[in-house]
Amino acid sequence: MSLAVHGTTLRLGVNIDHVATVRNARGGDHPDPVKAALLAVQAGADGITAHLREDRRHIRDEDITRLMNELTVPLNLEMAATHEMCTIALKHRPRAVCIVPEKRAERTTEGGLDAAGQFTTLQPFVQQLAEAGIRVSLFIEPDPRQIEAAMRLGAPVIELHTGRYAHGDATQPAELARIADAAALAVKNGIEPHAGHGLTFDNVTAIAAIPQLAELNIGHFLIGEAIFGGLEHSIRQMRALMDAAR
Repeated sequence: MSLAVHGTTLRLGVNIDHVATVRNARGGDHPDPVKAALLAVQAGADGITAHLREDRRHIRDEDITRLMNELTVPLNLEMAATHEMCTIALKHRPRAVCIVPEKRAERTTEGGLDAAGQFTTLQPFVQQLAEAGIRVSLFIEPDPRQIEAAMRLGAPVIELHTGRYAHGDATQPAELARIADAAALAVKNGIEPHAGHGLTFDNVTAIAAIPQLAELNIGHFLIGEAIFGGLEHSIRQMRALMDAAR
């Protein structure tokens, strides 16, 4: 397994969910999240992330079909650990699946998956996806207990939740250290660490500078910035900040 070390390129995964959110606010087909995904790749995205929620509030099933048919970079399908979602993942077989917690009432993902507490539930899903050749990731808090659970589950990748760092103030240095320690612990135990949630131009540099991280997944901020300067411009600027940090 290839793991990130200091000086290597940090991959950028662009989450296109909120292009679909705008589309669904009015119905119809515009703006098209698949078009946004293709523009993101042109601008330097190394992969595309899409969260197919149970309530289909943004990404739809047909979006996943089109993404699988049209993308030239890996698709990272975010999903809850349900039989419906596992069936969809096994049908499409994306390069990667990131298992995330999901609540109907939340506006966005509020925190990391409790991989330790839900070990028995998660185990068959991780096993089925892995046997199908899908690279499984767990979206977890930067907590040694959760990393240990990911190890026992056999997940080759974790994505560390950066929301508390991104939205913090006085606790931000401590949270940054917690993320760095978790990334180092993951690499030490043969797991590739990614990170994401709430990252912006203003706070991404410190996260991108963590040498063990292999990938950042960023969506809402990039789609929001695209309103002012265009999607390609926002992605290129984020790409430049990430590269400079390495």
